[in-house]
Amino acid sequence: MTRSRKARLLRLLATLLFLALPAAAQAPLPLPPEDHAGWQAIGRVNTRGYNRRGMCSGTLVAPALVLTAAHCVAGPEGDPVDPARLHFVAGWLGGGYADHAQVASYEAHPEAYRGHRLDIEHDLAVLTLARPLTVAPLTLGRTSAPPFALLGYHDTQPNRLSARFDCDGAREHALLRLGCPVRPGNSGGPVLAREPGAPDAPWRVIGVVSATNARSTLAVPVDDWLRTRLTRGSPYTP
Repeated sequence: MTRSRKARLLRLLATLLFLALPAAAQAPLPLPPEDHAGWQAIGRVNTRGYNRRGMCSGTLVAPALVLTAAHCVAGPEGDPVDPARLHFVAGWLGGGYADHAQVASYEAHPEAYRGHRLDIEHDLAVLTLARPLTVAPLTLGRTSAPPFALLGYHDTQPNRLSARFDCDGAREHALLRLGCPVRPGNSGGPVLAREPGAPDAPWRVIGVVSATNARSTLAVPVDDWLRTRLTRGSPYTP
């Protein structure tokens, strides 16, 4: 298969996955409130204010850097969103939060949009906050073996973090296909994994949620562009 044909098929697949999500699809389960303290680096990427309902999910990966999906900061044609409309709220729970900040700027993956169309294989973006947060960031990992975890906020539980820690999955071309569906709002949220054979090891960010249907989720693995970007701006790169 040629590269251009594969790209067209992946873009079509992404569109179908976004549109195919039924209202009754099983979503990640609400995280018990007492467990939120361990996941405060995950938050809502909101538009037009800190508590508005237009949202994606995102992960603090350095004191002032948030990892999310490129399609969360661009319109349907890839037109950039004004950073002044974006706000990150870490650890959002029922109106409370661990910390928050305005987005000062952002950088989408340089290959995320080709000809004003999303290339799902590079659906990554890094947000630079107006100030560092006091929340401990999550670190990046390299493992791509199950079980995987999915955490984030979605349309039926917008004020409470939801999670799954038992997702199977495998690489499919340049993407990860996970056996757990998600919902609108989970886009940009982290995919996490542990080192194989180390059940007590910390969960590390190994990908970003991009699209879903009623049965599975497509995620973009952490790549060299992201690692290089964090090397420039973060002491937290493994």
